[in-house]
Amino acid sequence: MPEKRKGFIASINGNMVTAVFDTFAVQNEVAYIIHGNERLKSEVIRIRKNNAELQVYESTTGLKTGEPVEFSGELLSVELGPGLLGQVFDGLQNPLYLIAEKYGFFLKRGVYLDALDKNREWEFTPLVKAGNKIRPGERLGFVPEKIFKHYIMAPFSTQRVSEVVWIAGGGRYNLKQPIARLKDGDGRETEVYLFQYWPVKIPIPGYAEKLKPKEALVTKMRLIDSLFPVALGGTYCIPGPFGAGKTVLQQLTSRHAEVDVVIIAACGERAGEVVETLKTFPELVDPRTNKPLMDRTIIICNTSSMPVAARESSVYTAVTLAEYYRQMGLHVLLLADSTSRWAQAMREMSGRLEEIPGEEAFPAYLESRIASFYERAGLVRLYDGSIGSVTIGGAVSPAGGHFEEPVTQATLKVVGAVHGLSRERSDARRYPAIDPLISWSKYTGFIEEKQEAKGHQILRKSNEVAQMMKVIGEEGTSLRDYIDYLKGELFDFVYLQQNAFDKVDEATAKDRQSYIFNFIYGILEAEFSFRDKEEALHFFQQLRQLLRGWNSGPWQSEEFKKAEEETSALVNSKMATKKEELNAQNLH
Repeated sequence: MPEKRKGFIASINGNMVTAVFDTFAVQNEVAYIIHGNERLKSEVIRIRKNNAELQVYESTTGLKTGEPVEFSGELLSVELGPGLLGQVFDGLQNPLYLIAEKYGFFLKRGVYLDALDKNREWEFTPLVKAGNKIRPGERLGFVPEKIFKHYIMAPFSTQRVSEVVWIAGGGRYNLKQPIARLKDGDGRETEVYLFQYWPVKIPIPGYAEKLKPKEALVTKMRLIDSLFPVALGGTYCIPGPFGAGKTVLQQLTSRHAEVDVVIIAACGERAGEVVETLKTFPELVDPRTNKPLMDRTIIICNTSSMPVAARESSVYTAVTLAEYYRQMGLHVLLLADSTSRWAQAMREMSGRLEEIPGEEAFPAYLESRIASFYERAGLVRLYDGSIGSVTIGGAVSPAGGHFEEPVTQATLKVVGAVHGLSRERSDARRYPAIDPLISWSKYTGFIEEKQEAKGHQILRKSNEVAQMMKVIGEEGTSLRDYIDYLKGELFDFVYLQQNAFDKVDEATAKDRQSYIFNFIYGILEAEFSFRDKEEALHFFQQLRQLLRGWNSGPWQSEEFKKAEEETSALVNSKMATKKEELNAQNLH
C-alpha cells in the first residue's frame, strides 16, 4: 500500500478545496478530507508549490479551513470482477441499492462501499497450468456470471510476460481468496484474485491490436441502420433539444441493439429521468434471451443534483467497465446521457481554478477531454484472436437546441456518426425525431450504397418541394415535383418512423430492413401515371396505410405476405407504361 501523507484545508470554493501539504502530492491521486467521522473523497486536479487543489466528489457543506486532508497515493480506481452485471452504481462505483438498504434512500455523505461482494463464492474453472507464460490481460480462467463466461485475467498492471507459478484447481472461491500466483522476469511474485483494481482515467491495455471499425452495429432502428449507420466499435452522438426523445431513443437502442453488454452512464441527468430509468430497466425483458435486461446491463447513476465533480467520475467509471468487458471478447455499448452536463461541470471547475476561459467560458481543453473519452471506443483483437468492441454513443443537450455551441461542435469533430434530433420532427410526433437532413455517418451500413443514396436524394428533393410549396402553394408545383414530394413523405412515414408501442414495429431485424428497403426502393424509382395531383395524393395515402399495416405484421407471417401482395398490386396498378413515360417526359 502507498504511504499516506497528511495536509490540511487552506481554502474552500464550492466543490474545490485547496489543501496545503508538507511532503509531496501526486497529480490525479485520491485524497480524503477528514471531517469529524466522515471521510470525503476528492481528487488532486492541480498542484502549485505546496498547495494541492482538489475536486471533491461530495458536498462540502460544513467543511472548515484547518481540517486534515489525507493523501492516499492511489489514483481514482474501480473494482473489476464478477458481480458487476445487473448493478446500479454511482460515479464512484458505490452500489446504490446496498447503500439504500443500509442508510436509507437519502445518500449519506462520505459513505463508500465495496462495489463487489467479497464474500460471495464463484465457481472457478482454470484455463492455464503452472509454468505457462502469460501477458497482462490474458485469461487465467473463468467463472459464470449471468449469461456469460466472466474471464479472470492476468492483472493489467503487470508490465511484461509473467510465469504462472501456481493456479487454483476448479472449485468455489470468494474474492478474498487467491486463485493464482504469477512471477515476472525480475523474480517478483504477484497473487491474483478474482477481481482487480484499475485507474479509471487510463485506458485498459492488454490486447494484440486495435482494428478499424467496419461491421455495422445493428440497432434495429430503421432510420439509423439504413441511412446513418453506426459501426461496431465506433462512436456516435445524439445532439438535440430537451424533450426531443434522446432518452427514449437510447433506452430502445439499449434494449434491441445487437451487443452483449450495455452500460448506461447518466452523467448529470435530471433526477426524474434517472428515476424513470431505474424503474423501467429492472422490469424490461431482454428480447434475445427472455431474461431480465438487467442481466447484461450496468447503470452508472449520477443526477444533476449531485456534486459537479461526480459527473466526471461517472463518465470515466462507465468507460473503464466497458473496456473490461471488451477484454472478454464481448461487444459493449456505452450510452452516456448527457455529456453536456459533464462539460458544464468542467466549466464550473475551470472557473474555480481561475483558468483562462475558452468559448462560452468552457475550458480551453474541452475538445481534448471530449476526444480522449470517445477515443476509448474501438474494436480490438485480443491475444487469443477473439474480437471485442466498445461502441460509445453520447447524448448532447445544446442550450436552445443550437448545434453551434462549443460542446456539440467539439463532439462533432471526433465522432463517426451524428443522429441530430429536431424540435420540428418531435413536435410533429415523428419518432425517432432524428432529422435526416442534418444527420450524417462516416460508416458503411448493410443497405446497398445505391439504395441508401436514393433514400437521401428523395428526402432532400421532397424537402425542397415542401419549402417551395410554402411560398408558391401546391398549385404552383408541377405534377412530377409533387410526386417526388409524396414519395419523400411516404419514405419518411412508413420506413424511417417506427411505432415504439408496437411490439413488431419498435425494432426491425437486419433481414427485414434489407427486404423492406429494397421493396420501397422500387417505389421510389418507379414512374407513376396520374391524371392530376388529387389522384396522386389519394394513391400515396392508400399506399401509406398499407405499408404502415405491413410494418406491424410479424416477419414472413401470413399477415406480412398478404400485406405485401396488396401493396404490390396497388403499386402495379399505377405504374406508367413506356408510352406514358415518353409522353410525360415530353410534357416536362
